[in-house]
Amino acid sequence: MGNVPNLLVMSSYWWLYAVVLGLIGLMLVLDLGVFHRRPHEVKFKEAAIWSAVWVALALLFNGGLYLWAKYQFAGQPGVAERLAGEFLAGYLVEKSLAVDNIFVIAVIFGYFAVPPALMHRVLFYGILGAIVFRALFIALGSWLMQYHWVMYVFGAFLILTGIKLFFQPEAAKSPGENPLVKWLTRHLPLTKDFHGKDFVVRADDGMGEKKWFFTPLFLALLVVEFTDIVFAVDSVPAIFAISNEPFIVFSSNMFAILGLRSMYFLLAGLIPMFRYLKYGLGVILIFVGLKMSLLNQLAGGKFPISWSLGIIALTLIVSITLSILHKDRPARDGNGVQAA
Repeated sequence: MGNVPNLLVMSSYWWLYAVVLGLIGLMLVLDLGVFHRRPHEVKFKEAAIWSAVWVALALLFNGGLYLWAKYQFAGQPGVAERLAGEFLAGYLVEKSLAVDNIFVIAVIFGYFAVPPALMHRVLFYGILGAIVFRALFIALGSWLMQYHWVMYVFGAFLILTGIKLFFQPEAAKSPGENPLVKWLTRHLPLTKDFHGKDFVVRADDGMGEKKWFFTPLFLALLVVEFTDIVFAVDSVPAIFAISNEPFIVFSSNMFAILGLRSMYFLLAGLIPMFRYLKYGLGVILIFVGLKMSLLNQLAGGKFPISWSLGIIALTLIVSITLSILHKDRPARDGNGVQAA
């Protein structure tokens, strides 16, 4: 028994992708060109407001998707509910996995000593890169998903990744140990100090000549981009386990990514409190892996999205609640790094 056939085929519904990309472009232009035109430190209140804005936009889009699908597929009962449920479940999964990403980004910013006023700039351009790479990953994934055996490969990969999270050490590795950072440090002309918001500057090479140099801000941006690519390897298959509709995978992923910057400034200092969240993420990855490789087939082609949404939401609620109830934890510094 195979998956439910795709309804939102790109050749017929290409304009849906255009709408999502248009909304993304508009919001990014407003974000950097209007609201964050001047570099400044993003405080908790501002981050909370923007987080609420991004979540509200995602929910509004999901509501619009539901109403449109209700009209477009009027002769097919349950389609609108399934598509809206899959979007919401995919959005929740991506948001949940982003918490781990945020912790790593906090370590990167701490290692490179990125000034708080410049963090938003790095994250903004990091999001642009993430949109491009996620789109490529999703396109590749949608092509691979036409081969039935890929579901078992992706499913097994997600299950193994989920199990690995249970044994993952709390302290993240220093970015200085990353082979990419070592290679870039040796081969790129780098300045020792930051030069405001610039990624590239023309400076004296010490021999009386002016040459172009990359700043530490550019190096931090590259490492953030590399980190997102690594996380995309987990998150994109996880959403394909929720929905076999490439548009749902694409849109839920994009809306979740857009809120990543605000989510970082909102949660970076609080992440050490959520000591049990990684176990919840492990359970979610194991569940979606089982759903992709086994449960869909046992359910006649599609495991009920209402059950998927409920299991994901319940797992998050339980892991967060346990974290709040058991607050005893190792002391950590302001970047979320365990103190010596």
